[in-house]
Amino acid sequence: MNIAFFLLPKQEVVTVTADATLRQTLERMEYHRYTAVPILNAQGGYAGTVTEGDLLWYMKSHPEITFEHSHRVKLSDVPLRLDNRTVPIDARMEDLISLAKVQNFVPVVDDMNRFIGIVRRSDIIDYCAGAMVEHVKSGKETAAAGSNEG
Repeated sequence: MNIAFFLLPKQEVVTVTADATLRQTLERMEYHRYTAVPILNAQGGYAGTVTEGDLLWYMKSHPEITFEHSHRVKLSDVPLRLDNRTVPIDARMEDLISLAKVQNFVPVVDDMNRFIGIVRRSDIIDYCAGAMVEHVKSGKETAAAGSNEG
């Protein structure tokens, strides 16, 4: 299965840039109601994924940073606790599944390592569920055909 079928293209993905502020990131995530978003560098490459937890832990460890002052902090100053891995557009479905176990989405890059979109965990689960249903259905059809021969 070609993973391009599951790709949510870059234009439809909510992202932040590495030079965004803490406040811009918080507001963007709140507006879209996302708990994690990809970070893109100035060249359009994938630079990481920021989560609500990353932002909260940063603010907890820097009590001098209030929401009112969060525009003074660059996102690049916030440590990311997870290292979400990317896959190339020609990756195998097995690669996606193994990453989706630990990532909400899998960032996809082209052959120049530029961010081109994401594959959401929910889409991968839907695909796997559909494949399981088809497998069970074909197994029942095979068993029914075998019992009719006797």
